[in-house]
Amino acid sequence: MEFISAEKLQQKAVEEYNKIKDKIVNDILTIKERMAIEQQEMPAQDPKIRAKNMSEVATGYTKEQAIVEANRCLQCKTQPCVAGCPVSVPIPEFLAAVSKGEFKTAVDIIKTTNLLPAICGRVCPQEKQCQEQCTVGKTYKDAEKAVSIGRIERFVADYERENNLETIPAVAEETGKKVAIIGSGPAGLTVAADVRRAGHSVTIFEAFHKTGGVMVYGIPEFRLPKAIVAKEVEILEKMGVEFRTNFLVGRTNTLTQLLEEKGYDAAFIGTGAGLPKFMNIEGENLIGVFSANEYLTRANLMKAYDEDKAATPLYPAKHVVVCGAGNVAMDAARMALRLGAEKVDIVYRRTRNEMPARREEIAHAEEEGVNFRFLENPVKILGDEQGKVCGIVCLDYELGEPDESGRRSPVAIPGSEHEFACDAVIVALGNGSNPLMVQTTPGLEANKWGQIIVDDNGKTSIDKVWAGGDIVLGAATVILAMGEGRKAAASINEFLKNR
Repeated sequence: MEFISAEKLQQKAVEEYNKIKDKIVNDILTIKERMAIEQQEMPAQDPKIRAKNMSEVATGYTKEQAIVEANRCLQCKTQPCVAGCPVSVPIPEFLAAVSKGEFKTAVDIIKTTNLLPAICGRVCPQEKQCQEQCTVGKTYKDAEKAVSIGRIERFVADYERENNLETIPAVAEETGKKVAIIGSGPAGLTVAADVRRAGHSVTIFEAFHKTGGVMVYGIPEFRLPKAIVAKEVEILEKMGVEFRTNFLVGRTNTLTQLLEEKGYDAAFIGTGAGLPKFMNIEGENLIGVFSANEYLTRANLMKAYDEDKAATPLYPAKHVVVCGAGNVAMDAARMALRLGAEKVDIVYRRTRNEMPARREEIAHAEEEGVNFRFLENPVKILGDEQGKVCGIVCLDYELGEPDESGRRSPVAIPGSEHEFACDAVIVALGNGSNPLMVQTTPGLEANKWGQIIVDDNGKTSIDKVWAGGDIVLGAATVILAMGEGRKAAASINEFLKNR
């Protein structure tokens, strides 16, 4: 896709807005006219510039773009987009408000079910959720043509924050009940909001020194500015939620101690999936091999990109190879460019069509200069006499029959081994569940992958304990974790009401 400057996109939006503004004011746009409105592209930094800075890549819609895009919504009575949202945001209602320029009203509508719209508008895979169900996209027989719900959600959330219009959600009368939440990621924050709104005392225990979970240590600044996460946490603090950082439940105190000795009436486990998976090939213990988790944590949480202020040393590498093709792989590859790499290769054993990463992230990586090596897979990492990475050996692959996921299975081509030079390797093959909670909590049941087993309401095998997010689902998405959190919070509130 050809890159179009932010200025040109914004000017086009003004022209489009001027053509239809009278009909917007009088609310007389027909369905045919709405279908004819051109989809608004997201303005972004020039790829040549952004690949070397940590500023946010997408610069966000203007008022005109948001209004024009919202007027593409057909206001379907069946509201299929709502069914596609894990937290059931009233999408047609908030889009109707945006279509009239009522931005504060729109964000207030979103926050009835989603307290983190600035985050979700940036990192949620809307194209596989609400936008996949959009009637406009289905009419075009192209999900890419759906109403850009996520981009509009981001706009109204940013508008509220930038204009100091935030309102703190109302909290019910204090109940005297105490709830412990382990982990301050999206699931934990969602539970905290809903439980606190019901009037219960809430304490969030976070193992790291900063709150936000994967949104802080995993997602790069250029996709999700950390100031936005901090602002969302600040709202919870104003609601009365207490945060205790550098508190590792399972070591500082066990979950059992929190319940039996500290007097908590209920607990929610939202510790995420932070245990990296490796390839188990020769050379993975060489200097210069990183899990994507470690690499991104050093860059995001410890600011490795800021050499003068970084809380961790930067590993210098000129040619970085990233193994994997999900969103985390895209984040790692793009971060490597920003940390000084001259060449970054993504090695993937399938083709572009099977890549699990969001299309937008793939496109941004490609624009910035990341190179894709399809139908290849590493079998050995090479090291020099100092024990540092100096190259990688790969096998060529071809695609066979589809597997359980529907993707065609990769089949190795015998005798196709080949090697090429590199000086760092990042393994981005997903994460498993940290076993600490299960190991230190008698009676807490987990499956063979270490994921905590829960019922339909997020209730675990232990009385007074719920769980949700990646520790239950495996490595998933922010919005899915929030959806699990909302279900668990409703169950916790019902449980406490009857005690």
